Amino acid sequence: MNRRITLAAALALTAGLALAGCGGDLAPQLKVADPYMPQPVTQDMAGAFFTVKNSGGAADKLTSVTSDLAKDISIHKTVGNKMERVNSLAIPAGGELELGRGGNHLMFMGLKNKPVKGDKVAIELHFATAKPIKVEVPVKAADYAPKK
Repeated sequence: MNRRITLAAALALTAGLALAGCGGDLAPQLKVADPYMPQPVTQDMAGAFFTVKNSGGAADKLTSVTSDLAKDISIHKTVGNKMERVNSLAIPAGGELELGRGGNHLMFMGLKNKPVKGDKVAIELHFATAKPIKVEVPVKAADYAPKK
């Protein structure tokens, strides 16, 4: 009888530890991949693109972006041929948020200086729950298209 109680207690403890270990995977785990900014064609505005990968077990949202490059940086999505400013973009658990030409993207308005090919632009991404991520965005040729 005493052996059964000891075995049951050991199994309960093992199960409890295993379940507690699963809880750590519920936070978003975000990384930024393939950032770039096409060299702006005007002095006033620029766009930026990248992918946010979430290997965690919880969704998050990109809520804002800051940089010394521009007076205003906004998050946009494209529906059909229409660009629309949004407050945030979802990053699914175990998935990714892609920002690319013709789709979701960042708009830098009121540039303080016009970056040129070869420059790097420092930005900071802010999320609903995850800590901010600092990214160095390389400026590419105006017609740059990443290889998929």
